Amino acid sequence: MITRKTKIVATLGPATSSKEILTGIIEAGVNVCRVNFSHGTYDDHAKTIQLIREISKERGIHTAILADLQGPKIRVGKVENNGVLLEKGKEIIFTSQECTGNADKVYISYQNFPQDVYAGETILLDDGKLVLTIKSTNKVDEVVAIVEHGGILSSNKGVNLPNTKISLPSLTTKDIEDLNFALSMNVSWIGLSFVRTARDIIELKHLIAEKKSSAKVIAKIEKPEAIREIDDILNVTDAIMVARGDLGVEVPFHEVPLIQKMLVKKSLKAAKPVIIATQMMESMIENITPTRAEVNDVANAVLDGADAVMLSAETSVGKHPIKVIESMSSIISDVEQHESVYNYEYPPEEDNHDRFITDSICFNSCRLAQRVGAKAIVTMTFSGYTAFKLASFRPKSGIFVFTGNEAILNLMSLVWGVKAFYYDKYVSTDHTIADIKYILKKEGYIKVKDLVVNIASMPITEKGQTNMMKLSYTE
Repeated sequence: MITRKTKIVATLGPATSSKEILTGIIEAGVNVCRVNFSHGTYDDHAKTIQLIREISKERGIHTAILADLQGPKIRVGKVENNGVLLEKGKEIIFTSQECTGNADKVYISYQNFPQDVYAGETILLDDGKLVLTIKSTNKVDEVVAIVEHGGILSSNKGVNLPNTKISLPSLTTKDIEDLNFALSMNVSWIGLSFVRTARDIIELKHLIAEKKSSAKVIAKIEKPEAIREIDDILNVTDAIMVARGDLGVEVPFHEVPLIQKMLVKKSLKAAKPVIIATQMMESMIENITPTRAEVNDVANAVLDGADAVMLSAETSVGKHPIKVIESMSSIISDVEQHESVYNYEYPPEEDNHDRFITDSICFNSCRLAQRVGAKAIVTMTFSGYTAFKLASFRPKSGIFVFTGNEAILNLMSLVWGVKAFYYDKYVSTDHTIADIKYILKKEGYIKVKDLVVNIASMPITEKGQTNMMKLSYTE
């Protein structure tokens, strides 16, 4: 029985495509499987999703699936000779007309590039390894740039424009096709890349609602605009991901640690799950142990209060996917023994009339659980709101969610400290509480004489807002 609170997200790929390896990583502690739509075919993704569901059913667990949309990723086109050398001080033309690139001219996939950029702005290629400054643009189809820091440029490398206000839509044609496929596969979470404003999230949620899906949205924070708009984004998104790869290219890399801490803090206050991603155990793509710096990175994400930590290439193409999960799981379990991980206190805001009673019950149930050393806080929810809220206070007690809404069972696998159960026998409050305690005792989560805090809505059959808290011993 895994009692770890911080969840693990693993990106799937060739290294984790077989049922044997998928079973291995899920048993080792993966809670959420990320399907990356930047790679692979729909057939590949459908097979993988089917396998995850098979494994989860066989083991009686709930594994969430996160469909990660590529977003408006800008790339250079094909380059001759497997790569060309860009020399410092030399000029190079970026064209929106398709061609095979060389040291003098390369194709860029962003059609409005010449119209959107201005002289003096920066172009970063291949995750910032190559740096260029724009000299001029003809505002039609060509931009002239000077190489500031050169190197080898190969085909299809990513382009970052940290100073440019780009006019690309947040959802490309490919993203909309990928979204429709993901929703048809009934995934729990949709990740939106390169979020710039709250409007991007609202647009995506509108498309999800049109398909009558209950999928929730994760805003990937990797652009400077998103940092500036973070409060508005947090108001409308369901969760965020600190995508440190592109973020560390778009903003000065030395600013990323404090941005990460700020984003986690704001997410906790807003009761929105937050994932820390990119290069967490990068050396384990090849090696069987992480570097000490990577161990510290994972530990610090847990100490900051992240809901989940994510692996990318380590599990999608790495040599030791199961070993990586075992290593990450052991780091998390060790750090979670420290008291500073628990009991965050953000008192409810009185001007939020719609949620004030529910928020107050959640807040005070966590305080009560801390004071009396309760083993469990149990909530019955249909929307999942109380589970998100309870988790945001980071109680040391287990958070057990009972719901008759099957759609949120997998969803909860991303939320810190939450264990979800399907339950649809709402008779009377006392009977339901007794029945739920019996289930938790039978499953080994609580034992006789343990204190349990139950929160629910009264009357229980109406499934309204949470307005009741009960403290009792397990019999």
